[in-house]
Amino acid sequence: MKHIHGGNIYKYGKILDFSANLNPLGMPEKVKEAARESIDAAEHYPDPDCQGLREALGEKERILADKIICGNGAAELIFLLAAALKPEKALLVAPSFAEYEQALKACGCQCRYYELKEKNQFCMQEAYLEALTDDTDIAFLCNPNNPTGALCSREFLDKVLDKCRKLGTLLVIDECFLDFLEEKDRYTMKDRLPGGGLFILKAFTKIYAMAGLRLGYGLTEEKELLENMNILRQPWSVSVPAQAAGICALSETEYVKASVSYVKKERIWLEEQLTRYPFHVYKGSANYLFFGADRIDLKEALIPMGILIRDCGNYRGLEKGYYRIAVRTHEENMELIEALDKLYRP
Repeated sequence: MKHIHGGNIYKYGKILDFSANLNPLGMPEKVKEAARESIDAAEHYPDPDCQGLREALGEKERILADKIICGNGAAELIFLLAAALKPEKALLVAPSFAEYEQALKACGCQCRYYELKEKNQFCMQEAYLEALTDDTDIAFLCNPNNPTGALCSREFLDKVLDKCRKLGTLLVIDECFLDFLEEKDRYTMKDRLPGGGLFILKAFTKIYAMAGLRLGYGLTEEKELLENMNILRQPWSVSVPAQAAGICALSETEYVKASVSYVKKERIWLEEQLTRYPFHVYKGSANYLFFGADRIDLKEALIPMGILIRDCGNYRGLEKGYYRIAVRTHEENMELIEALDKLYRP
């Protein structure tokens, strides 16, 4: 089954996209320039090892370059992980990012699900530890979770990793949205990489608004796993412009700080505005808001007004009436509220 995602703006024409969770400040100008300037070099094949990019990432993440793998977005790495590990049984969270399930099932893996409950505000509970059994080969967690935005504490994640190591389970933590947190260093599991049993997924997609360039990377101490992933990976999956843009993006520290501050401020404003409608907005920590509404056709109702939001009804563990919206610029957020006013306060 082909999964439906946010960001598919192409069939709507001109539309304001709240369905994709990207940095509202857009791609940094220097990064765009780096991608443009690399076009002349694009007549050659890209570096299949992404050596320059991995070295730059190593400096940024304070990890050896040979512990890093780059891919055509984090999505490629998810599929490579499943294909390289060939797990028989997996534990997934529901709702969460659909590609975990899709990649695992493509390799014949049997998936079990830990269901997040509405009564717990879709937050993880200690019972998850009991769901990790000795026949679990791999477990995926997204922190903050997509689409709920719920954040797991570092203490909880430490417990999960400790149990996974005892069981021989590979723990995959998707930290693609962690860059939008002011205190991301309190939550990242990078310092637990030594000791093995852990794979961290990261991407340039969200924080640098590079969705169309496709660039993700993974961090792990699992040498054999990385070797197998590289064997399976197509030789030139990361293009010349993507590698050049990635290297440049890593130096945009002030841009990232400004983005985190801006998103936090707009998120607070947007959350306050949403409480004016018959919505239940769930507490989250990412650059998007997750809420339940009183109607199941909210996405369809907003499209004629030039607004596209993410209908979360196709997430496992959810039903019609749940939605996710990205935090955009203040002007764009105001347009969304004006559209909602027309629907609810005609």
